Amino acid sequence: MSFNFEEHPHKRLNILTGEWVLVSPHRTKRPWQGKVENLPADNRPAYDEKCYLCPGNTRSDGSINPNYTSAYAFTNDFSALLQDTPVGNLEDGLLQASSEKGICRVICFSPRHDLTLPQMDENDIVKVIELWQDEFSSLSKNEWIKYIQIFENKGEIMGCSNPHPHGQIWAQSTIPGEPAKESFQFKQYFDKKGKSILTDYIELEQKKQERIVCENEHFIALVPFWAVWPFETLLVSKRQVQNVLELTDSEKQAFAQILKKLTIKYDNLFETSFPYSAGMHQAPVNDGEHPEWHWHMHFYPPLLRSATVKKFMVGYEMLANPQRDITPEQAAKRLKELSDVHYLLKK
Repeated sequence: MSFNFEEHPHKRLNILTGEWVLVSPHRTKRPWQGKVENLPADNRPAYDEKCYLCPGNTRSDGSINPNYTSAYAFTNDFSALLQDTPVGNLEDGLLQASSEKGICRVICFSPRHDLTLPQMDENDIVKVIELWQDEFSSLSKNEWIKYIQIFENKGEIMGCSNPHPHGQIWAQSTIPGEPAKESFQFKQYFDKKGKSILTDYIELEQKKQERIVCENEHFIALVPFWAVWPFETLLVSKRQVQNVLELTDSEKQAFAQILKKLTIKYDNLFETSFPYSAGMHQAPVNDGEHPEWHWHMHFYPPLLRSATVKKFMVGYEMLANPQRDITPEQAAKRLKELSDVHYLLKK
């Protein structure tokens, strides 16, 4: 019997972190008798008078939102990081801790309470991208800030506390764990090859044509060879840029286009507002030059078999390695074949 990647268990290396994932494709045949999620009703109005993110409404700290008409940002009323945190350290043998200060911002994608990214107009998504750029520029002017994490948690299943479409930006005084792992991998490859590891990786994927979901002139979206989550994707700029601020006008338009196309495919997969955690990884700031860095965006959606069955990270995943059943190639094929027209527009 010869080995088959589509049939037999195997490990795959994540070139961005140096970590491994176990792939067990034979397990896709197992019956599911586990947890089934209840789908939240998705009948949101365009404006909700009780929503603290809608225009003109009062937030939990008493502030009143302006009557904004496009993407809007403000400092989180319940920030995980605080700018005025005093310096403090603990070194007591094996016990070590240090203070961490930062700034947490909220990004409302639209004044509309009911529009997620796949339902927004491309030009309105461009305004979100431009706000990300403005925020990145402003935050990076604080010399003590070393990393700026732009992300979105979408859906109740991902712990999102407010259904109004929005994302967040956390800027902090040290480089967090996942970007630090990627920095190490990027630099190792750049020092050997003199170019970005992602530049070579997307060229390889374009030759293979096995895991690409969609692409345009400036961006490519694919299920990475080492994907952990069932329908995880990686969105990469074809031109190597270090951060979102470097995107040109044509690249911003292309970014908006592929964001809309990819998230439409996600929604169409199980005909639901597809939950995920997504975020950009980009070069640290106020930390010298980083020619090795290549901007990219991760999408980590939890759904496994349907809109009501999700992947759980438990047991072996928590104690040993991440593990997946459906292969990245199978996931990419399913996503690629989906329509670019949102399923709600067909009903």
